[in-house]
Amino acid sequence: MGLGLWLRTGLLMAVLTGLLMGIGYLFGGPSWAFTMFLFAMAFNFITYWYSDRIVLSWYNARLVDEYEAPELYAIVRNLAERAGLPTPKVAIVPSETPNAFATGRNPKHAVVAVTRGLLKLLNRDELEGVIGHELTHIKNRDILISTIAAAMAGAIIQLAYWARWIAIFGGFGDDRDGDNVLVAILIAVLAPIAAMLIQAAISRSREFLADEGGAKISGKPHALASALMKIEQAVRYRPMREGNPATAHMFIVNPFRGMSIANLFSTHPPTEARIERLRKIAREMGIYF
Repeated sequence: MGLGLWLRTGLLMAVLTGLLMGIGYLFGGPSWAFTMFLFAMAFNFITYWYSDRIVLSWYNARLVDEYEAPELYAIVRNLAERAGLPTPKVAIVPSETPNAFATGRNPKHAVVAVTRGLLKLLNRDELEGVIGHELTHIKNRDILISTIAAAMAGAIIQLAYWARWIAIFGGFGDDRDGDNVLVAILIAVLAPIAAMLIQAAISRSREFLADEGGAKISGKPHALASALMKIEQAVRYRPMREGNPATAHMFIVNPFRGMSIANLFSTHPPTEARIERLRKIAREMGIYF
């Protein structure tokens, strides 16, 4: 792992740990803050080593081999070889919303996951463009940071969910009930917003770089542009209802467009801008739409 990635990962962990400690302090003072610090340290360790399993479990993704999904597996294997990467594991998400993401702590422990809806929607060329995009995330080592952000932000949203119920049932049951209810309400409202901000902090430029890499690995920038357009339109009419909005930045297109909280902050560049860049890349490659 390069120094830059270590620094970005360390900064992200520090910010998320600080946020969890702040929530703990609001819940119960210094003792809760220290408890949240211990929780964050344990969670960071677990997330680093088991990040792929955590995210895949959120979406009931199932690992498949070349016998179960021969065309998909062949595309992943061939493009990984072209990109100079070990062949990642392949998973299918049982969702009709077309989308894809990559996860894992490094290229040797990476997984490329696609939804069932994506396999139905895209033709082979478009699918190759999408897989090339995800393999670029793996090659650029974006996936560790994305997965840590998803897992930690998901934990923050879960705390917000608990805080909402604490507020409904009247606080923590001591002589500061009024104050505690107010704190619980604040956490329930502000924590999800903080989680969305963390997603937005994952640089949009990484998506542009992944688009460029996907176009070059597959050799089909026009097909990737077509895939992005199809996915964007499909998500608009059938947003993903299952899963965790804290993972939005991991997908090739934000799959939660229909969820109000996910619309507060954009986790991806505008699809139109991405397509325009791909058109420019195609012209540079001598390919015209």
